[in-house]
Amino acid sequence: MTLLLTLVFVIGYVFIALEHSFKIDKAASALLTGVFCWLVLLFGFEQMPAIQHLSGSIDKQHLLDEALFEHLGEISGILFFLLGAMTIVELIDVHDGFRVITDRITTTNRVKLLWVIAWVSFFVSAALDNMTTAIIMCALLRKMMKGKDDIWLFGGFVVIAANAGGAWSPIGDVTTIMLWIGGQVSTVPVMTTLFLPSMASLLVPLLVASYFLKGKVQAAQNPKNNATTLTERNLIFGLGCFGLLFVPVFKAITHYPPYLGVMLSLGIVWAVTELLYRNHEDEHKQRFSVATVLHRIDTPSILFFLGILLAVGALDTSGHLKQTAELLDEYVGNIYFINTIIGLLSAVVDNVPLVAAAMGMYPLSTYPADSSFWNLLAYCAGTGGSILIIGSAAGVASMSILKIDFLWYLKRISGYALVGYLAGIAVYYWMH
Repeated sequence: MTLLLTLVFVIGYVFIALEHSFKIDKAASALLTGVFCWLVLLFGFEQMPAIQHLSGSIDKQHLLDEALFEHLGEISGILFFLLGAMTIVELIDVHDGFRVITDRITTTNRVKLLWVIAWVSFFVSAALDNMTTAIIMCALLRKMMKGKDDIWLFGGFVVIAANAGGAWSPIGDVTTIMLWIGGQVSTVPVMTTLFLPSMASLLVPLLVASYFLKGKVQAAQNPKNNATTLTERNLIFGLGCFGLLFVPVFKAITHYPPYLGVMLSLGIVWAVTELLYRNHEDEHKQRFSVATVLHRIDTPSILFFLGILLAVGALDTSGHLKQTAELLDEYVGNIYFINTIIGLLSAVVDNVPLVAAAMGMYPLSTYPADSSFWNLLAYCAGTGGSILIIGSAAGVASMSILKIDFLWYLKRISGYALVGYLAGIAVYYWMH
């Protein structure tokens, strides 16, 4: 049964990767994979590594229900955060609010524009988080240029930049947040230690890409939106951006999950738009309402994320991920190699359970707070997910907004991400 669970996950992954060949939407494949993984868990319960030591009197249905609810709680938090942030961004877009930025970026040189977009994403991600940054920057790309290959290329570098920027900030990536809250890393040491490696993981891909890229991007011809006034555009843009920036502040003050903060921001923006258009005609009011904007959200991509995280949750519940961490500890040993492999694995499965397994295996008595092991783990888990489009929340968000194809990303972006990932590890090794 242990082998069967792995097989189901791999087959599901193949169907997701070859979506266009099989003519089956990746969301359907992901949902089937997630559900089948939990069914395998149900029928092969007694043979799973995580529960072989438990007594046979344990009620397996009760245990699996508890595990499923625990994972679903974490998953729903991510999905509601994604839904709220995407709604705010779409609301800004429908008001033509991004003109505040796009009107000021005049260059069409492919290399210059790539550097501007990448470094903006890098630093914004450290202040917000990688997923929110990817949502905002991908929405900007749609307004700035046309041509699928250019939009996908820039979107791929947004993923690399957002994950790199999130890795060195304690609030930039969910795994860094986990290590920060758990006491494995602290604010100033993780920022000073990981800033140069994270910068290298973006700088090296940019230098390589700059050598190959030539010419200019084709600027998008965005018709002026005469339905909204300058005041309305700037108000919704400012309110939306402030709402997203407020999320990490809300989390730091209340210690509640980020999705509560983004729902608070969405509720405020929603109420303001209702008041703003209360005296307008129904047709005009409906066009700019949040209820209408919600129809523009890519629901299949959210369901795709649900399926993938359910499948990973099954692997975590079965003990596969903890067993992998134990094998790495037994047969590899070296912390640099262990963390490098964990980062590579996080491109395939979600980095959260991998980091959780490492935190459970290595107590602070073995590796004290702010030691090289924890800092390098934060870097590898944060940036390794860039190697595949579905390896990080930023990648999934970009795939959702820009419809980036899995195999296209693998051919055109994964090489850049891998080179940058290894360059960052090399810089970290040199520093220590």
